[in-house]
Amino acid sequence: MTGAPVSTGPAFDEEVPGYWAALGLPGLIDTHIHFLPDAMQRKVWAYFDNAQTHYGPGWPVHYRLPVEQRLAVLSALGVRAFPTLPYPHKPGMAAWLNEWSAEFAQRDRRILSSATFFPEPGVESYVRKALEAGTRIVKVHIQVGEFDPRDPQLDPVWGQLADAGIPVVTHCGSRPLQGTHTGPGPIGEVLDRHPRLCLVIAHMGMHEYAAHLDLAAQHERVYLDTTMFATAFTDAFAPFDRALLPRLADLGDRILFGSDFPSIPYPYATQVAALHDLDLGQDWLRRVLWHNAAALFGIFS
Repeated sequence: MTGAPVSTGPAFDEEVPGYWAALGLPGLIDTHIHFLPDAMQRKVWAYFDNAQTHYGPGWPVHYRLPVEQRLAVLSALGVRAFPTLPYPHKPGMAAWLNEWSAEFAQRDRRILSSATFFPEPGVESYVRKALEAGTRIVKVHIQVGEFDPRDPQLDPVWGQLADAGIPVVTHCGSRPLQGTHTGPGPIGEVLDRHPRLCLVIAHMGMHEYAAHLDLAAQHERVYLDTTMFATAFTDAFAPFDRALLPRLADLGDRILFGSDFPSIPYPYATQVAALHDLDLGQDWLRRVLWHNAAALFGIFS
C-alpha cells in the first residue's frame, strides 16, 4: 500500500496522524515506550530533572502526565502497539516488575506485555515464568543495571530468549552515559554465543553507530531502534555520521521505530520528523514506522 507523496515531516504532534496516513499506514508501532510503576516513574523523572548533573544538557520531560493521559496521547498520535519496557537497577526488582508489567498490559489491548531481568539467583526461573505468561518483548539496560551481559548467570536466559524468538530491547550503547559494560564488544560476545537471539539495539547503539550496524549486518535477527536517533537534541552529544546513511538503507528491514515516550525532552513529532529528514525514501519510512515491527510481533491492521 502506498500513500501520496509526503514532502515534510510533522512539525507538531497534531500533524503526526496525517503524516502516517499520507504514507498509507494504519498507524505507528513504537517499540520503545516506557510505562513504570508510579513510584518508579517519579524517580526516573526526578533523575531527568537533574540531567545537567548526569549528562550535561538539560532534559525537560515533555509528557509528565498521569497514566491515563499518557495513554490518550498515544491514541491521538495513532500509536497502535507499544511495550512498557521495565528495567531494574539492582537485584530483587525484576520479578515484581514483570508481574506489574503483565498486569498493566491487561488494561489496553495495544500494549505488548513486557518483561526484564537481572543477573541474580532465580533469574532463569522468573524469565521462564514471564515467557509462559505471554511476554512478547524484553528490556535490558546494561548501563543502568551496571552488569556484564556475559555474566554466566545470564547465559541460560539468553538461550531461553533465543529459543523463544522474543525480541530483547537492549540499551548497550555508551551514550548518553557510558557504563562499564556498554559498547558493541560485550553484547557482541553474547550474540556470538547465541546467534539466533532476537536483539533490538536501542538508540541505534548511540554513539557507536557503525559498530552496532556491523552487529546487525553480521546477525540476521539483530534489529536497531530509532529511539532519540538523529534529533537535534541527540546530535548535540552523539552525532550520527551521515556517511552511514547507505547502511541504514541497506538494513531497512531491520530498523524499528522507537521514541522513548514519555520521558523525551521534545514533542513526539520531533522523532518522526528526524527520520523523515534522513531522506531515505517513503518505502523505508513505511517499513520503519509500521511494517518491520508488524512482522516481528504479528500485528495485523
